[in-house]
Formats: sequence, C-alpha cells, structure tokens
Amino acid sequence: IVANSYIRIPEHRLISRQIVTDGFDAADDWIAEQAGPASLVITADILLAQRALEKGARVLGPNGKPFTDASIGNAVAVRAIHADLRAGLGEGAPKGAAPFSKQDRSNFLNAMEVAMVALKKAAG
Repeated sequence: IVANSYIRIPEHRLISRQIVTDGFDAADDWIAEQAGPASLVITADILLAQRALEKGARVLGPNGKPFTDASIGNAVAVRAIHADLRAGLGEGAPKGAAPFSKQDRSNFLNAMEVAMVALKKAAG
C-alpha cells in the first residue's frame, strides 16, 4: 500500500506500507519506479496504469478490469475526452465511475487470482 500519509493496513506478511512525500503524484511516481514484470499494480488511475504497463507490470482496475498494452491507448483517450467535457460543461459534465458493486468485487478477486497465477508461472 503506497500513500503520502499513514494509512492503517491489515497485519500480514505479504502486505506492507510505503509512505512517500506529499508531492504531486509522489505515490504514483514511487509505484511506477518500483513496477516491473513481476509486479501486479492495482489502480483506477489510467495514467499510472499506463506507466506501470510501460515497465512490464500487470495492471488491474479495482473492478477487476485489466489494463493491457492493447487497451491502454483507448483508456487514455477516453480519460482526456472526459476531462475536456468536465472542463467545458462544469456542472453538466458526466459524473465519475459507478458505485463499487458486489459484482465488481467478484470480478476483481477472479482477475487478481488469474494475474497472480500468471505471475507465478512466469517466475518459474
């Protein structure tokens, strides 16, 4: 878990906390620098997903949707379009993502299992 301030996390040998400075995108920068072919990055941030993919990491959204080299270009373009709409429409702009559902949780857990198995196979 990477954050710019203390955040409570479950005590587990496979979970650790990394606190970074409060600079703009400091957490994203740390994650992108650490990411590599043996990494699974979980993020809703499309630009961080792009940076992690460039480093060879596997990337999942919190809803289980994988970001891939084939899909990231479209995701970045849609993000830019939505940013332009928000800037131009103000209050009438489209809102954020739909609320997290039980199906999203199930999709995420399944996708994470698939990604972890693939990383394990790749590691030999």
